[in-house]
Amino acid sequence: MARLEGSWVALVTPFHDGRIDERALHGLLDFHLEARTDGLVICGTTGESATLSADERASLMQTVARRVSGKIGLMFGTGGNATASAIEMTRRARDLGAEAVLVVAPYYNKPTQAGLLAHFQAVAAATTLPVVLYNVPGRTGVNMTAATTLELARTPNIKAVKEASGNLDQIMDILAKAPPGFGLLSGDDALNFPIMALGGRGTISVTANVVPARMKAFNDACLAQDWRLARSLHFEMLDLHRALFLEANPIPVKTALHLMGHLRDEFRLPLVPMGAGPRAQLAQTLERMGLIAR
Repeated sequence: MARLEGSWVALVTPFHDGRIDERALHGLLDFHLEARTDGLVICGTTGESATLSADERASLMQTVARRVSGKIGLMFGTGGNATASAIEMTRRARDLGAEAVLVVAPYYNKPTQAGLLAHFQAVAAATTLPVVLYNVPGRTGVNMTAATTLELARTPNIKAVKEASGNLDQIMDILAKAPPGFGLLSGDDALNFPIMALGGRGTISVTANVVPARMKAFNDACLAQDWRLARSLHFEMLDLHRALFLEANPIPVKTALHLMGHLRDEFRLPLVPMGAGPRAQLAQTLERMGLIAR
């Protein structure tokens, strides 16, 4: 089983003429293997999972697993806003090569806390894989409270939560009361350092797409409690963390990877290429960090 800690990347999905670009995908996988990234999250928000068909999601996970299984941790985003569909994809995850699943809170439906409990418990019951909850109210329209997360943490195979609420009070409540063996992973790059200092066990990061070696070094420093180095690395990346959210994720991160020569500047509608002003601001940040030439 993959260790649910350290530097995980919320991997982008490259496209070429509307289809998944396997050549670019293999290049990204090599990029992360070289950087010693701890794990890959396939078909998360950053991977444009909402616009991938079920067959595309399965094929993408399987392709990645064939290339890197046994070399890097593999987590598959199997969530959705229909519990039955999330269960079906979660049941397939192990056969597709996943070592864990990331399950987002249902979006659009706006379930109550009782509904969230029922949803996650049903999905967890459909698999023996470790389940990572994903709380991202800015995307889903509903916040999963600390009390709900802690109740779900009692389910044996629910092993962690990716917290992207931006609410440090809520995050502290989870960290203070979590049972042994239940981890919290930062899902908000700008808050990585405080979350890790409070007891987080790793990051599922957008920024790790662009600077995987630096994100690995940051996580290693945090887990070794080398807070001076971790703080230095965090501030070194802070402008980049912010620049990658100048527009809706994953528009800026895919733009950055395009400017760095990793993939085409292509998205699935309704996402479109980055606006000229934010794109120039992002490029300036990449130039300052030595990631692209002036």
